[in-house]
Amino acid sequence: MDNSTQESHPRPENNVVTYDSPYPIYAMAISAVNRRRVAVGSFIEELKNRVDILSFSEDSSSLKPVPSLSFDHPYPPTKFLFHPSVSAPSNLLASSGDFLRLWEVKDSSIAAVSTLNNSKTSEYSAPLTSFDWNEVEPRRIGTSSIDTTCTIWDIEKGVVETQLIAHDKEVYDIAWGEAGVFASVSADGSVRIFDLRDKEHSTIIYESPMPDTPLLRLAWNKQDLRYMATILMDSNKIVILDIRSPTMPVAELERHSASVNAIAWAPQSARHICSAGDDGQALLWELPTVAGPNGIDPMSMYSAVAEINQLQWSTAQPDWIAIAFANKMQMLKV
Repeated sequence: MDNSTQESHPRPENNVVTYDSPYPIYAMAISAVNRRRVAVGSFIEELKNRVDILSFSEDSSSLKPVPSLSFDHPYPPTKFLFHPSVSAPSNLLASSGDFLRLWEVKDSSIAAVSTLNNSKTSEYSAPLTSFDWNEVEPRRIGTSSIDTTCTIWDIEKGVVETQLIAHDKEVYDIAWGEAGVFASVSADGSVRIFDLRDKEHSTIIYESPMPDTPLLRLAWNKQDLRYMATILMDSNKIVILDIRSPTMPVAELERHSASVNAIAWAPQSARHICSAGDDGQALLWELPTVAGPNGIDPMSMYSAVAEINQLQWSTAQPDWIAIAFANKMQMLKV
């Protein structure tokens, strides 16, 4: 990790733990049930892809694959999440790609639990761009698709609770707020909030300033549900929204020197967010109560040797941020 930039802080070696994969890495997640387990997925543009389950040791600063827990995955997984509850009866991993799939990660083996396909007419379905696992109601997973829909699954029954045409174009991300409230972002450039108690209506809380500029990612602040963050395609900005004052961002974070690819709110603090992008930087921000006239500077910066494609800040490991670039996955101590 290169920390030669002026604003970045030298990082002791044991504060950066690296895993080198044989493949380019994209999807990744950290288990809540077993904090030592980390899932990483290959990004190979063909049918056969790989998932590796790594063992993370803080004490020995190591990330090592567990050979008995590697398995094939059809197409590159677009996202992973482990079951959000620390008290879940089993260590379930969900993945999105062609379908939503559930896997049980046991001590020395993997069991495919279910493949959830909502297409009535075909064994094929429109690719899933992302999904989110409801922390308040863990039986619910919401998926977003290029077919303009969001689908809410009851994973315990294996049935669709509801499917909504959420946007005018492809839906790129989805995030839960409360048990029955979720939001999504789309190629149509809007952030929309949906309430499952009133499925006919949605609230648009932000639209891209340039018409039809896609919004790629959405992160809902779990420590303060008034706040969300989103990113625009080919933009160096992170847009911070307050759902009480729609249309006008409360802050725009503009210190990346290239496109932002990923954002994650701190799991244990309402005012911290991390972003990562094509400039190879992971920036950690503290949002002020009142933004000054010259914008906001990051509180710290980590430099990778390539574009950072993915970022996770897990409740299971709140002191560590995970980033993925090229064929490397790194855990950074914050």
